Amino acid sequence: MSRPASDGSSLTQDAYERLRADLLACRLRPGARLKISDLCQSLSVSLSAVREALSRLTSEGLVVAEPQRGFRVAPISAGELRDLTGVRAQIEGMCLERALAVGDVGWESRLVAAFHRLSRTPERAPGDPQRMNEEWSAAHAAYHEALVGGCDSPWLLRLRGLLYAQSERYRRLSVPLAEIARDLNREHRDIMEAALARDAERAKTLMKEHIELTTRVLLEQSWPVGAPPGSPRPDTRPATAIVATAA
Repeated sequence: MSRPASDGSSLTQDAYERLRADLLACRLRPGARLKISDLCQSLSVSLSAVREALSRLTSEGLVVAEPQRGFRVAPISAGELRDLTGVRAQIEGMCLERALAVGDVGWESRLVAAFHRLSRTPERAPGDPQRMNEEWSAAHAAYHEALVGGCDSPWLLRLRGLLYAQSERYRRLSVPLAEIARDLNREHRDIMEAALARDAERAKTLMKEHIELTTRVLLEQSWPVGAPPGSPRPDTRPATAIVATAA
């Protein structure tokens, strides 16, 4: 049963945020069909709220609308990952360059604080090294937002946000594969220090390498990008207990 529509906009926003979180964490499997009736029940919202949430997620490229067939979680592929990596590196670099050119002391302070929080937060979930710590994921997103926080172009930041969200799905898939020697804390510190020194070229180079390394992990390790539904995922327990069945 759906909740009263006394505040339809807030219910729609809640449905959107909960669905988006499960999509980004890969708790809803790439390529899986999304049954609206099941979503209404699990989210306790109306049909219109679910449809509006799915429409927003479709515009972000996280959900695909198929004529006569409904909605499906956007699939993943090695080709898309390569394309996404290249475009994101360019946009992140442009945002960084603008941020370094106009960012003030307030921006610097927020960046240092975001890095401190990230560096003090464990990456893996307590007691389960195969899962990402949600607090770390939030701190990681906040750090990357702080890096470009001085950018004065709303359009660049909007594009950067969309690309980051898409990259997040792939990054989540790399968690169980992290057998390579990688010091994420050092990578993040080096980028921050280059940004604070206003060394745009070094900051952009380090950011590009940072993004590309995650892609290489996914493409070179044993977990194939674009594996069929049913393959292991970092976390198969959706916070919303949504039922998403594969076709």
